[in-house]
Amino acid sequence: MSYMALYRKWRPDEFEEVKGQEHVVTTLKNQITHDRIGHAYLFCGTRGTGKTTVAKLFAKAVNCEHPLEDGSPCNECATCKAIQAGTSLNVIEIDAASNNGVDNIRDIREEVQYSPTEGKYKVYIIDEVHMLSIGAFNALLKTLEEPPSYVIFILATTEAHKIPITILSRCQRYDFRRISVETIYLRLAELLEREGVEAEEKRYVAKAADGSMRDALSLMDQCIAFYLGQKLTYEKVLEVLGAVDVEVFNSLMRHVAAGDTMKALEVIDDVVWQGRELSQFVTDFTWYMRNLMLIKVSGGGNDQIDLSEETQESMKQVDLVDLNSLMRYIRVFSELSGQIRYATQKRVSLELAVIKLTTPQMEQDYDALLDRIRVLERKVEEGAFSLSEEQLAALATGDSQNRLSESVSEEPEIDREGILKKELEPAQYEDLEQIMTCIREITKDPDIRNRIGNGTLSFLDEASINVGHDKKSLVLTFPGTERGQMGYRQFSKEEHRKMLMDVIGEMTGKSVEITCQTKDSIKEKDLSSVNLAKVNFEVITTE
Repeated sequence: MSYMALYRKWRPDEFEEVKGQEHVVTTLKNQITHDRIGHAYLFCGTRGTGKTTVAKLFAKAVNCEHPLEDGSPCNECATCKAIQAGTSLNVIEIDAASNNGVDNIRDIREEVQYSPTEGKYKVYIIDEVHMLSIGAFNALLKTLEEPPSYVIFILATTEAHKIPITILSRCQRYDFRRISVETIYLRLAELLEREGVEAEEKRYVAKAADGSMRDALSLMDQCIAFYLGQKLTYEKVLEVLGAVDVEVFNSLMRHVAAGDTMKALEVIDDVVWQGRELSQFVTDFTWYMRNLMLIKVSGGGNDQIDLSEETQESMKQVDLVDLNSLMRYIRVFSELSGQIRYATQKRVSLELAVIKLTTPQMEQDYDALLDRIRVLERKVEEGAFSLSEEQLAALATGDSQNRLSESVSEEPEIDREGILKKELEPAQYEDLEQIMTCIREITKDPDIRNRIGNGTLSFLDEASINVGHDKKSLVLTFPGTERGQMGYRQFSKEEHRKMLMDVIGEMTGKSVEITCQTKDSIKEKDLSSVNLAKVNFEVITTE
């Protein structure tokens, strides 16, 4: 006989073997024992949580010739064995992903007219039901609402929000939860013992399954096949799954907290050359930081930290980073986690994220500023900076505060007009003046504001209007504030930019290309960053 995958071989034969879905199993068993069986069920939940398994068990239980007292099937009668083998005509399993048309549902409507040849019920299990077309859903409505007394429909889906409300209202809905790491771990230990496989590492596989029992069994199957006949250790599991040990994360976190960019990138380089999967690395490091955050918040001993005591102790040694910085790190890597799976250059994306962590001065948001302050405080504590006696005296008298505020408030004057006159031709300078005058009129004219949209146009006030590198186009540069980011999203849409360009063209007779970008702090030092809104234009005329 050919080899059978673990998740198929150990598919539960009775309700007691279904793990992590006790709330569903108990309800269904009560319905069977009290003869309150419904005609339509909807099983919702993520992949590998037992939807199809429970559906088949339920179909077996309602047709069993000698059911147990608690409603479970006996697994001994001819009906149970036929359903288990997939040869029963009373259980019809349909994959809606490939049978999603109206004609497929019409076939079902014709079949339900015939009573079962054996047993009490005909059970239709429609998997991935959200893939049905609108026409197919409509064809199913009447049959689903009032089927013959001997028909039961069980619809299974991973995306319940895609199912029409008319279907939802006709079904009893059961939500299958993600299975806990501990439950998956215990199930793996039980099945590996039955398989006669020696394995010291099961918890990482349980965690990597992300709440899916089927994924856990598939991953374990992969690890066993790679090291067939050998004891399965933690290091071997990491190698098969392309993951890294927690000590690598500890090392990376130390370098990040110390702001040592090159050392942190060396860790990434080692991970790449070991052939580790970078998407998995990003996911695991994000979870590592999440656990580190919980350790800092709770001081350790938190039930939500699914780590061994030894691992928690090693993570406690990484005490160089404060909670605010850690939250910023998690945000950066959470964003990367959603991007890296589609990135063509995964290593570059990962290195860029690490550089963001080690150099908070690259960013200008609130969290980054706090991180920069933390770095400066550490340098002061280490004696990187020293104050003279005069400076200390000034601090003691409070005089330094006034001097500091004066120095901060002083902003060097920038000769914007001079920069433009030097870099632009007179005609280009005149064109810019007309365009900027037009933009000022647009923001004040209520009719034009209504045409473009008051809400959209209000975001224009957040942007600095800069000269493009081609010295003809304009660049709307939005700051990193909340309204600035909203403005960037609005003017990133081509229809909004085109509307603004069309209005400028109508009023000035000049065609101008407009793009937009984000920039947290605009340093107006060169032509490409001169804010035209601050320029007092004087038209240059040539003789």
